[in-house]
Amino acid sequence: MSKRKESIARGDGDKLDITPLGAGNEVGRSCVYMTYKDKTVLFDCGIHPGYSGMAALPYFDEIDPSTIDVLLVTHFHLDHCASLPYFLEKTTFKGRVFMTHATKVIYRLLLSDFVKVSKVSVDDMLYDEQDIQRTMSKIEVIDFHQTMEVNGIRFWCYTAGHVLGAAMFMVDIAGVRVLYTGDYSREEDRHLKAAEMPQFSPDVCIIESTYGVQIHQPRIVRERRLTDAVHQTVTNGGRVLIPAFALGRAQELLLILDEYWEAHPELHHIPIYYASPLAKKCMLVYQTYINAMNDRIRSQFEVSNPFIFKHISPLKSIEQFEDNGPSVVMASPGGLQSGLSRQLFDLWCQDKKSSCVIPGYVVEGSLAKTIMNEPKEVTLMSGLVVPLNMKVHYISFSAHADFTQTSAFLSELSPPNIILVHGESNEMGRLKAKLQTQFAEQNVKVLTPKNCQTVEMFFKGEKIAKAVGRLAEKTPKEGDPVSGFLVRKGFSYQLMAPDDLASYTQLSTGSVMQRQSVPYKGAFTVLRHRLQQMYEGVETVAKAELATLKVHDKVTVIQEGVDYIVLQWVSDPVSDMVADSIVAMVLKLDSQSMGGIVSNGFRAKEARLEKDEIRIVHALLVSLFGDVKLDEKQQTLIVTVDGAVATVDHANKGIDCKDENLKGRIKVALRRIQTALYPLDS
Repeated sequence: MSKRKESIARGDGDKLDITPLGAGNEVGRSCVYMTYKDKTVLFDCGIHPGYSGMAALPYFDEIDPSTIDVLLVTHFHLDHCASLPYFLEKTTFKGRVFMTHATKVIYRLLLSDFVKVSKVSVDDMLYDEQDIQRTMSKIEVIDFHQTMEVNGIRFWCYTAGHVLGAAMFMVDIAGVRVLYTGDYSREEDRHLKAAEMPQFSPDVCIIESTYGVQIHQPRIVRERRLTDAVHQTVTNGGRVLIPAFALGRAQELLLILDEYWEAHPELHHIPIYYASPLAKKCMLVYQTYINAMNDRIRSQFEVSNPFIFKHISPLKSIEQFEDNGPSVVMASPGGLQSGLSRQLFDLWCQDKKSSCVIPGYVVEGSLAKTIMNEPKEVTLMSGLVVPLNMKVHYISFSAHADFTQTSAFLSELSPPNIILVHGESNEMGRLKAKLQTQFAEQNVKVLTPKNCQTVEMFFKGEKIAKAVGRLAEKTPKEGDPVSGFLVRKGFSYQLMAPDDLASYTQLSTGSVMQRQSVPYKGAFTVLRHRLQQMYEGVETVAKAELATLKVHDKVTVIQEGVDYIVLQWVSDPVSDMVADSIVAMVLKLDSQSMGGIVSNGFRAKEARLEKDEIRIVHALLVSLFGDVKLDEKQQTLIVTVDGAVATVDHANKGIDCKDENLKGRIKVALRRIQTALYPLDS
């Protein structure tokens, strides 16, 4: 499939690319690829329930898995996580994988069951039990609201409702924020909290569009429809099949049925079965994560465990089932494509007294979707075509947002860019039109990319440094200089005082004490005189045991022997330049003292022509002015101070400068240098 690109905003900024590899104008194999500033994130890694083998995978061949930094999985449903073992074990992916604690536990259970019940040949199997086990050590867990950072990518997650452990991920790369909702629900049900509203408005919101513009019936109406359909069927001697995934909506429906049976003693003799190989394990998981559920369940748990049902029994296999009369069986999988739910459907589909209640969204291509249209005939797993006589009820308890929830969520969130995924093309198109009308005055972009269609957006990032620690205690006025260390971590910058480095970073400060011995056989008083001519800040250290001078309060000069002096200073750019200039001057002074005193000045004139003289002058000027460039070939020095430029012709001792103040300062400096280097010149 060729890539097509849809650009929504062009500019000179950095490009953000978002590409659905699955769930683009379809429901199934959710997988969204995002890259910005050479950082890459993959959201979800599911399969398409309507296909098998390689055809069920997202379009992984469109990307290079080795470039992905982070893979974020929102929840445990197969269409969001079931291609993860394949991606981790059979591709070049080397990044890190994150999901919530509950999602990781249930992911392991569901995928093991998925491998067992898959009706495909060994050659068509995407992975095996060993592949699933190997992925467990590679999956890292994240708590809700916990901020993680990987290679400059910051991300955290919010409660999404939908199912236990479901998360919405907010990703921040260089200040550009993208929210990926996964499947979410803003309606609190009998055991789950509603999806949270993020406190930050993202630049881009990638949001599900499963129900498009449809509006769910009120919960109380749906519960009554369910219990009425079940009650009527079993009273008439029929069986009720409720195909549902082992975890998720199943627990919600079991709570409803158990409560209804308790309130109706006339039904106590009719059994309810929770038919799943994972039945007991699933209940243990839900009991473990009680604190992740809503206040209603937590309050009830203090009295008794709400997931220990009084009127519901587990059923591991059809061999254990005694089909002797009316019963209610909730069986997985929800799409009726295989497993216990399909076996029971084949047994009961010709019975006019029986009913099938489809309790949630089902994807195109599944048997559950087919019987919602009430065809006259169906094909059994054996290949036999039989009449469909059982009643089919569609009563959605699917914890996906409807239009009312989506509209209100986006209105409060206010993202400037909305990308719709996880929806059939027609439903998605209708939702796009309604949202464009709703946000027409706000210039909100709404896009519906297909699989492998890349959306391009451009963002201009501003580099902002956040002052922390001592620097943040006092707010500077505009124009005030702020001095400190600028520390970069990923795409964020912090400005802090040196003493705060250990508190806010893993860095620490240190100092280097420099100590250098320089040969000098002259009198220390002569050296002090020369230094005073060169520098304004030369002080004698009175209480020192040896003759000691302090230059600019940075460099200490000590006479430790009759034929040498020692320079000591704490290394920094300014102190290093002052020390270099002192060394240059002392060496020159010592060479003159060794050559004797010449009265006629000829020796000094000859010394000026020595090739090293301009370098000494350059070092001294650098210590005084900072930015001084040397051109030995042209025998010139260029001094720059606050934008003013002066050119010194060393050979002819000329100064070319439009700034008279700077020119005067250089003249004085050169005169002092000459006096210090050649004190006997007339």
